[in-house]
Amino acid sequence: MMTDPISDMLTRIRNAQAVRKAEISFPYSKIKFAIAKILEKEGYVTKAEQVTTAKFPAIRVELSYENKQPKIQMVRRVSRPGKRIYAKSTELPVVLSNIGIAILSTPNGLMTNKEARVRHLGGEVICEIS
Repeated sequence: MMTDPISDMLTRIRNAQAVRKAEISFPYSKIKFAIAKILEKEGYVTKAEQVTTAKFPAIRVELSYENKQPKIQMVRRVSRPGKRIYAKSTELPVVLSNIGIAILSTPNGLMTNKEARVRHLGGEVICEIS
């Protein structure tokens, strides 16, 4: 039984990039798909799409590399099921001097810390990526 599917998704991405896989897939959920789409929009992955395998829908992600190095250097889960971490709009995290991103769950949906800062929104800090 999996207690934290978002951590599982991030770990699958981290492990796949460690062995230089071209693409990975994992079970579908709305929040995981939204995170994958943010990663695609920010350029950390090439493509994120929903596919339907035998019985269950899945998410297929094409990983992105630059000079044989993965674009995602660090993935860190911040808010966990056992300890939720929230940030006000004035206290949003800065990841590697704004080189990286933090993904937040706000009242207006999932977005990066940079978008949330512009919109003056706070929320749950899901993960940090650089």
